[in-house]
Amino acid sequence: MGLGRVFGDFGELLSEVDAVAFAVPPGVQGGLAERAVRRGKHVFLEKPVASDVPGAERLAGVVGDSGVVSLVNLVRRFAPETIEWLGDLHRLGGWAGGNARWLSGALLGGDYSGSAWRQEGGALADVGPHVFDLLDAALGTVVEVRGAHFVEPDLWNVVLGHDTGATSTATLSMRLPMRPTITEVSVYGEHGYREVVGRATDPSDSFAIAMDRFVELIERNQPGHDLDVRRGLHLARIVDAVWKAG
Repeated sequence: MGLGRVFGDFGELLSEVDAVAFAVPPGVQGGLAERAVRRGKHVFLEKPVASDVPGAERLAGVVGDSGVVSLVNLVRRFAPETIEWLGDLHRLGGWAGGNARWLSGALLGGDYSGSAWRQEGGALADVGPHVFDLLDAALGTVVEVRGAHFVEPDLWNVVLGHDTGATSTATLSMRLPMRPTITEVSVYGEHGYREVVGRATDPSDSFAIAMDRFVELIERNQPGHDLDVRRGLHLARIVDAVWKAG
C-alpha cells in the first residue's frame, strides 16, 4: 500500500493494513475500532476510547479476546520529563497527596474550538483523561471520586481517592481566557514536593515516541501495556463517576 492512498470504505482499508491509528471523535472511534479489532488489526486509540463507559467496556472486551496490541494516546505519558518524574516518585514512595491544574481557553477559539464533542463534553471529556491518568500513575489507582463540583465557564473541581490512601485534587477548564495553557501536576509527602509543569517536550515529539512504542509492541507481539485499552476503560469510568458526582 503506497503512502497517501485514499480508501472510500473502512472495510477496504482493513483488508490492506495490519494496524490502524485513529484520529476521529470518540463516538466514531468506538465502533470503528471494534470492527478493526474483530479483523485482527492492532489499534492506536485516541482518548476517550469511546463515547461512554459501555462502549469502552465493549471495546476492551473485544481487544482482550482478540490478543491484538492496543495503545491509548495519552501523549503526556510518553514525554521524557513525565517518565523521569514518575520514575522518581515510584522509587521514593510515601506520597500523601497531589494536585493538578489544566486551565486553557482552547474552546474559546483556535484549532479545537470547532470540535463538537469537545464543546459538548468540555474539559472533563477532553483533558480529564490526561489529568486523571497522571494523578493515578503518580499516587496509585483512583478508587473513589470523593467530590466534584462544576460551574461555568466549564470549570471542574474534583477530589479523588487512591488505593494507597492518598488524596488528590484536580481543577480543569477549557473556557478560561488563558494563554498559554496552564498545566501543572504535583505530589507531596514524606520526601517533600515534586512537580511537573508545562510541556518541555513538544506534543508532536511525544506523539512520535508513542507511535514508535506502538510499532515496537506489534513487532514483539506484546499486547499488554500499561496504557492499553484497559487504561482507557479505567479513565472512562473515572470521568463518568466525576460527571455523576458533579
